[in-house]
Amino acid sequence: MQKINRNVVLALLSMTSLVFLLFQLCYYKFYLSQKNGAAFSKVRGSQSGQDSTRWHVVRKFLGLISSHNIPVYLIDPLILGLVDKDIEQIRSSPDGPSPECKYFCAPRDFTTFALLDKTWKHEVGLFRTAEKMGFQWLKIINKDPRLDGMDDLSGMEIPLHYIFKLASHAIHLVVFYERSGNFLWHGPLRLKQHIDRKFVPFRKLHFGRYPGAYEKPELLLVSIDDLKVQIPKNPSSFLEEVSHSRFLECRYREARAFFQLYSDDASLDAVEFRKKAKSLLHLAALTLNNLGVKFWLSSGTCLGWYRQCNIIPHSKDVDLGIFIRDYKADIIPAFQKAGLPLKHKFGKVEDSLELSFQGEDDVKLDIFFFYEEDDHIWNGGTQAKSGKKFKYLFPKFTLCWTEFVELKVHVPCETLQYVEANYGPEWKVPMKTWDWKSSPFNVQDNGVWPIDEWDNVIQIY
Repeated sequence: MQKINRNVVLALLSMTSLVFLLFQLCYYKFYLSQKNGAAFSKVRGSQSGQDSTRWHVVRKFLGLISSHNIPVYLIDPLILGLVDKDIEQIRSSPDGPSPECKYFCAPRDFTTFALLDKTWKHEVGLFRTAEKMGFQWLKIINKDPRLDGMDDLSGMEIPLHYIFKLASHAIHLVVFYERSGNFLWHGPLRLKQHIDRKFVPFRKLHFGRYPGAYEKPELLLVSIDDLKVQIPKNPSSFLEEVSHSRFLECRYREARAFFQLYSDDASLDAVEFRKKAKSLLHLAALTLNNLGVKFWLSSGTCLGWYRQCNIIPHSKDVDLGIFIRDYKADIIPAFQKAGLPLKHKFGKVEDSLELSFQGEDDVKLDIFFFYEEDDHIWNGGTQAKSGKKFKYLFPKFTLCWTEFVELKVHVPCETLQYVEANYGPEWKVPMKTWDWKSSPFNVQDNGVWPIDEWDNVIQIY
């Protein structure tokens, strides 16, 4: 019998294996993929199974909330950033199938949605349905700050955040509440001891490190990756709000402690002044907001908010701060048009600018402009009769939102350092006698205005 060539046998076996492998590939491509492909038909263009998982989790979540008639809207910064680049195309696109999964398949651990508290009832049925669909869920609750006040520090807790987890992806649902200043607020995400810290990577969440304040958004219904979803009509404006949304709550406990030491002035004059000062602050905020000029509570008005959650009745004015970079020549005409005549103008745009407007009766509005240096921020002051200049130094600060006399308004985030710079370590003690030239802890002499500039830098009306 003729001896079989070993090399020939090996070649035949290799060729047979290759043919079998090709057959398997063709079988999977033309049979199995057609049989099972319907489930993934809406995620064409996905690069991996993980991409399609994200889309499917979002789709199931939207189906869940739709079945319970709960209106949510997309606030995920990553996805809205992508959407914003294509917003005109998305607005005008028909509802037909998308060629690829471009937005909801983007790599991320969470997809974030918002829910307005007043638009739904906290029904357990939602969570039972979620569990039947395979979701694990978590509710984060905390005290309702809207119920806090000088007479009552409520212990009532409200839901602030929900997290729905399915497979390797999670939905973060942020609950927004309306505040008396006509804005939306969400609370912090604080985990209580019994909560599993490993449920999801909480540190990666975009919302919840601190409370946030937002304007009420106008919503737009669009089709994104073949999913119907509501988004803020102007995504870029919303994303800008996200980066500057940090909110500071008024310190009611400390305010109550303050009034236990120093009784509040409840005289008719004090009540009338606070009423007029509140009205003046609302008018000033409306005027500056219409101009697009960012401002914050400064000096005695800021101290009143931080120390006693109210206007200091013996202050006799309202104080605001504005960075000089935000100055607009329209400010003076706008206030005059609003019925607030210019009382005085000291300094100039390049140096120590200060404006004062006359409100109702003897209540005035003082606006101080702040100048930024490498290691500090300062505003100026001018003595009219002598031309002397003064400088008030503050450590650098950022701006946060707060609610004050039913108004959404900015304060320095580093409020304690700001107040201490101006009023010193004894800022908690009321001072009814105050000399703006010598009493502040941060005041410095800053020279004298040249006489030939007085007509320009010292204007009294």
